[in-house]
Amino acid sequence: MLGFSRGTVFAAVLLSAALSVVGCAKDTGGAGGGGGGGGAPADCQRNPAPSGTAAAAPPTAPGTNAAALRVGLSFDVGGRGDASFNDAAAAGLDRARAELGLTNSKELTAAKEESEDAATTRLRQLVDGGYDPVIAVGFKYEPAVKTVAKSAPNVKFALVDSTAEGVPNVTPLLFAEEQGSFLVGAAAALKTKTCHIGFVGGVETPLIQKFEAGYKQGAKAVAPNIKIDTKYLSPAGDLSGFNDPAKGTEAAKGQLDAGADIVYAAAGASGSGVFRAIKAASSPNSPRYGIGVDSDQYQDKTLADVKDVIMTSMLKRVDVAVYDYISAVAGNRLGSLPKVFDLKVDGVGYATSGGKVDDIKPQLDAYKSRIISGAITVSATP
Repeated sequence: MLGFSRGTVFAAVLLSAALSVVGCAKDTGGAGGGGGGGGAPADCQRNPAPSGTAAAAPPTAPGTNAAALRVGLSFDVGGRGDASFNDAAAAGLDRARAELGLTNSKELTAAKEESEDAATTRLRQLVDGGYDPVIAVGFKYEPAVKTVAKSAPNVKFALVDSTAEGVPNVTPLLFAEEQGSFLVGAAAALKTKTCHIGFVGGVETPLIQKFEAGYKQGAKAVAPNIKIDTKYLSPAGDLSGFNDPAKGTEAAKGQLDAGADIVYAAAGASGSGVFRAIKAASSPNSPRYGIGVDSDQYQDKTLADVKDVIMTSMLKRVDVAVYDYISAVAGNRLGSLPKVFDLKVDGVGYATSGGKVDDIKPQLDAYKSRIISGAITVSATP
């Protein structure tokens, strides 16, 4: 993923073209509303891919015996089995069991529409049970983590997707979601037949807007005239959008009916509804595809009936972060963890299961190399 050419006139021109369209991404397709009508040009004018190839991913953190640890993991809504974000965290815990000798762990899961007090109580339960470290999966845990970590200063905590400023025993596990989303946005623009794609977000928060921003920038770096529809399932503060497949189906159907032939679902467990809408709308003469998120959703057993329409997934390697964190705690080297899990450390990426993006992998890896080098800067805001 390292070491590629910079400074050629061609690359400079391409970079300028790619970055110049970022500002207009929000204007294409009604943000916050699905559909918006057809009429997008079917003939996408596509830019050539930049030069460069992606080098091999860096090695993961060295393994350390974790047999002495008692790890507590508190999932977000949906828990293990959500085919998305929580399952990625679970995969990291499972890998620690398999490779680091971890034998003692406990998993708890958030309930839908629960109070902040419930999250605090769940974390206290883990601490009182002697679990250390405690890993909280999701930004919603930030207030609870701050409260419990301050009251248990000798216990180590990790907080996925957020920070706990001023609380030294909390390690944030943050990701460059916009970088991985850029790559699947580029894939969508390279594969679309209608020059019209969609984005379905679970909850309209700054975090999920990072997925939207990268997706739009990547698509427009490839095809500046592409049409992109956007729909969020619930507003900020209402987390139901992450666990409502019926709303996902409705949102995706609106975009498909309007002419989109590829839809990216950054919506947690609601993504299953998006894929089922795509499956219902797809036919041999008019194939439609979905893009998964967080985990390689093509491989998820709960989505086996729709995997044929999953083109790729944006990999948010929560599994890597959870595994590396447990390994770092066991080896007393928390300071070795990256500040952000980005493309450089294999913290984000895209899946190739199913072979549907094999033919465009060289182009995607060229964009990947340019992001790693800093030649392309991906915006975190739409």
